Amino acid sequence: MIAAVDQGIQPILDKAVAGERLTREEGLQLLQSHDLSALGQAAHAVTQRLHPEPYRTYNIDRNINYSNVCAAVCDFCAFYRPVGHSEAYVLTEDVLYEKIQETVDLGGDQILLQGGLHPELPLEWYEDLLRGMKAKFPQVNIHGFSPPELWHFHKISKLPLETVLTRLKEAGLGSLPGGGGEILVDRVRKAITRGKVLTEGWLEVSKAWHRIGGKSSSTMMFGHVETLEERIEHLDRLRETQDETGGFTAFICWTHQAPHEAPWYGQDAVAGRKGGVDMSAVPEVGAFEYLKTQAVSRLYLDNIPNIQSSWVTQGDKIGQLALFFGANDMGSLMIEENVVAQAGTVFHLSLETIRRCISDAGYIPRQRNVFYEYIDGDE
Repeated sequence: MIAAVDQGIQPILDKAVAGERLTREEGLQLLQSHDLSALGQAAHAVTQRLHPEPYRTYNIDRNINYSNVCAAVCDFCAFYRPVGHSEAYVLTEDVLYEKIQETVDLGGDQILLQGGLHPELPLEWYEDLLRGMKAKFPQVNIHGFSPPELWHFHKISKLPLETVLTRLKEAGLGSLPGGGGEILVDRVRKAITRGKVLTEGWLEVSKAWHRIGGKSSSTMMFGHVETLEERIEHLDRLRETQDETGGFTAFICWTHQAPHEAPWYGQDAVAGRKGGVDMSAVPEVGAFEYLKTQAVSRLYLDNIPNIQSSWVTQGDKIGQLALFFGANDMGSLMIEENVVAQAGTVFHLSLETIRRCISDAGYIPRQRNVFYEYIDGDE
């Protein structure tokens, strides 16, 4: 039995450690607890049961934002630019291929390809983009296009969602990132975004991709306008989807980073928009809330095999500590990252540091691919 200061959560922790499924009410009770040590011990015990191997993993990829043009308005995003803005861009093939070659030269096997909801690029443009990348770099997996982007492709092309996904898969799309999930509760999504897919659409993209044999990750950005009940609702929707499809390989959560870098932040960003939120005024939650929420995620998401640490928003020390709060993976070296960095959070780790974080935690570092297969050649 795990010793807990908050004895009210003891039976729930024992239940989760034993492999039994938690209810929403039990998950909420864990999130309401402040017994970080007990939550971490339980989450670590579950991780040890699911991953008894002596390894903890990482991957090497590059987050390439092919464009920053976006028709949606997310009050927390400092990266996007509207059509016609002087800082709006679409990468040329030469720049794109140079970035991919640099990634390959550093031992990377994957490109995380994401952009905004560009209102003028047709589906054929994305197909050509994928074909060109695969022709030049056939060994590189394209982990591309978040569910909001794919829903946007579906709407702008006026084609069935599965048709869009099948065409992109045939053009070279290898797997889907779980970006744009934020909180999968429509009240929250409507409060912090405009012109972006709601909960059912985000989930349907994931389900449709899984139906055609694809794999994807799942995410949560928390610590803004959501309630604890809504955090659990988000986790529950992911768990339900995984029960149905089995297509999620991993879950990654991170804390909201208050934006400061673009001229439309603050009250001007939400003036005249009913329910809008000045996200720059929302206080950021810290490492305590991050570790607690990740631990509860590990306890609640009993059918998602892997949990990634979020050192990009938390830094190397908390990222390493996350390996004892439910994470079995340190995530990506992330040679390039633009979206979180634009919000003012700029943690960068070298490959040596990531491997050292794993080694100092008592594990053997192993490089993996998006499917959590070891690719470093070690026995």
